[in-house]
Amino acid sequence: MTITTENLQTLEKQVWSWQDYKIQYTVMGTGQPLVLIHGFGASIGHWRKNIPVLANAGYRVFALDLLGFGGSDKAAIDYSMEVWVELLKDFYHAHIQTPAIFIGNSIGALLSLIILAEHPEMAVGGVLINSAGGLSHRPHELNPVLRVVMTTFNKLVANPITGKFVFNRIRQKSQIRRTLYQVYSDRNAVTDELVDLLYIPSCDPGAQQVFASILTAPPGPSPDELLLRVKWPLLVIWGANDPWTPITGAKIYEEARKNGQDIKIVPIRDAGHCPHDEVPVVVNTEIIDWLTQKFLKSVG
Repeated sequence: MTITTENLQTLEKQVWSWQDYKIQYTVMGTGQPLVLIHGFGASIGHWRKNIPVLANAGYRVFALDLLGFGGSDKAAIDYSMEVWVELLKDFYHAHIQTPAIFIGNSIGALLSLIILAEHPEMAVGGVLINSAGGLSHRPHELNPVLRVVMTTFNKLVANPITGKFVFNRIRQKSQIRRTLYQVYSDRNAVTDELVDLLYIPSCDPGAQQVFASILTAPPGPSPDELLLRVKWPLLVIWGANDPWTPITGAKIYEEARKNGQDIKIVPIRDAGHCPHDEVPVVVNTEIIDWLTQKFLKSVG
């Protein structure tokens, strides 16, 4: 079944207080709950082409801006995957309270995998879209030259003086657009609206400190370790032209499937790191067809 993205509705934003921080979220539709988790630097708006379609298909769709991103507070804390897992746990208990399907892109996919592995009572399945291997690179994942480069860059980012200079260069609209051109196969998908989705939150007070904290944070649990503990079905979607998390990262899911885990893998040839935004019709259709098959939901 092909799902279009016509007549997208405006996403109504709401605010929830978590540990005295403002968290922005949205909810649309009724039915089985889906929880959408964005990637690094993104926000609820990165799901603007998916939320209305999934809601219209008979699901209650939640999406939130992780602490430090989007319209949520730019808290002056040490960021880690564990911080966001606690946020998601508390959000679930406050707003959902029914086992959900967790859908994430990049670090959002890794967070979804952590939830499925460590808090299975909150879930019944997961959709991983170009899943990150960690919040940062592990030393053994880098060759010696790149390891030195990354160490030097992280020191520049963490320094109060040079860090501000680096951040102000990276967050320029022209640089955001160049970065998106690297990770989107279709340059036409890199619109002014998309650039603004990343640029506007970067102007918030505290955004530079958030950026520095996240880039120097520990990577968190590894996907291959987590996958061994996942008992729920997974849909793994991968834009094959992704230079950040290459499709070779899907091999661990192929091995797990061979070992009997319930995993469907969908490579998307003409897409990069964010196929849900670049080719939303393809991704929405794959998600809804899989949900219908696994959870017997009718598509309306």
